[in-house]
Amino acid sequence: METRTSFLPALLAVLVVTASVAPAWAQTDFSGEWAAMRHEDNEDRGPGPDLGDYTGLPINEAALQKAEAWDASVLSLPERQAQPHPAHYFMYGPRPSPRIEKVLDPVTGDLLAYTLAGTFGRADRTIWLDGRPHPSEYAEHTWHGFSTGEWEGDTLVITTTHIKYGVVRRNGVPGSPEAVVTERWTRYGDLLMVLMHVDDPIYLDEPLVRTNVLRADPGQHTGRITPFETVDEVLVRETGNVPHYPMGTEHRGFAQRVGLPFEATRGGAETMYPEYQLHLQVLIAEMAGEANND
Repeated sequence: METRTSFLPALLAVLVVTASVAPAWAQTDFSGEWAAMRHEDNEDRGPGPDLGDYTGLPINEAALQKAEAWDASVLSLPERQAQPHPAHYFMYGPRPSPRIEKVLDPVTGDLLAYTLAGTFGRADRTIWLDGRPHPSEYAEHTWHGFSTGEWEGDTLVITTTHIKYGVVRRNGVPGSPEAVVTERWTRYGDLLMVLMHVDDPIYLDEPLVRTNVLRADPGQHTGRITPFETVDEVLVRETGNVPHYPMGTEHRGFAQRVGLPFEATRGGAETMYPEYQLHLQVLIAEMAGEANND
């Protein structure tokens, strides 16, 4: 009896020591090289969308006015040549083929954060997992924003705030500094699904939802991308000139090219729902009738 009683404290001590040195359980490991697949929305994400193509976007009138005034020549301005894609867009853009790395506590080995390199324009990210709060609303806004992550089972839910003014589509559809971007990373073997939605009280009537799939690629090495170098691309431009389309411009070329009613290309929350197909049929019938009358 005395032997058994004296044995229990020793056993408990062993269990405590074992638990203290055991590695922390991680839901999923996202570290490594990830290659872009771009098997969805390739025309949008690669060469870029047409002027006037706002289909499927829950934009409001302010966003539409801003987008119609946007001229691609603005990207030739020196201050725009070095502009990265913002957090509203960079996980959906032309690539990305990122390298994701762990940040570990040097003493405990706890996972503190993930870093992500390889987005367009060196908007490299840190996703904090240590429970720190987001900074004050008056803190600096950056292209990559400020990201924190929490686990929901095996899915990492990432919330990003403090983003610079940018775009949600590369034809001038804007994203404001008030936007909050939420991502859900879920790994399925060698595939990483990124489900992203953008909540923007300034330019969106409803969340903009997108998906992107990356593939693990051990043979890839995403190096540090060389920073942009600005040059004078248009030598005859007058000082202070900013390329733009005048207010009231309507870009009808896209609708004509694909044979859609112009109204259907203007975006809006109502265009995202299946019920809009009934209204679209009416618009198409009206367009066909007008063509026959001509």
